[in-house]
Amino acid sequence: MQMSVRGCRHNSGVQAPETTTEQFPPATLSDADRLAISRLSTSQDERSHTPSPGDIAEVNWQLGRTPRGIVGISARCACGRPLAVKTAPRLPDGTPFPTLFYLTHPALTAAASTLEAAGVMKEMTARLEADARLAAAYGAAHRAYLAEREALGDVPEIAGISAGGMPTRVKCLHVLFAHALSAGPGINPLGDEALAMAIRARLYDPARCQCVARPHSDAESA
Repeated sequence: MQMSVRGCRHNSGVQAPETTTEQFPPATLSDADRLAISRLSTSQDERSHTPSPGDIAEVNWQLGRTPRGIVGISARCACGRPLAVKTAPRLPDGTPFPTLFYLTHPALTAAASTLEAAGVMKEMTARLEADARLAAAYGAAHRAYLAEREALGDVPEIAGISAGGMPTRVKCLHVLFAHALSAGPGINPLGDEALAMAIRARLYDPARCQCVARPHSDAESA
């Protein structure tokens, strides 16, 4: 069975404003931003450890639905709440699931949607075709993604398929955000670049909490 991997289906629940690529030129992470993002990535132990009931409740609140197949929290906000989760390559109902790192935080999903609406993915894909060095680094990110996912188990239906369009295209910035945050700076070049664009545009600040608190009754029951 060959799985068809289409464009980005990650819905932030927030309609992105009309924008253009001119508003989001290519950017690089500053040293301060790289340090801040590196502090958000969780340890290998935590990302493979069953999340607490409080973490599950927080992710449920962020997504507006019950999360499926979570094996760990892969990145946390400066305040400690989840930013992204690590998911099993096969969901509890048996469905193959290629997206290892799934973005959950509303501020980040909205930022990714804004960049996508501006046409950033098309511009990045064009650069991959023209820049051999960038393509090689993006290919390495694809292989790293597969290696970490395969450590969770062999799922033949998605063998060789990572996510987000890797290794030759950019099809979902939510995936690249989640990978860059979870793996840390220097692993996914276009994930790092997309985060840098969001930071420059003041859509996201890795050093500051941008969480929306759950209602008091929900937080108490977690």
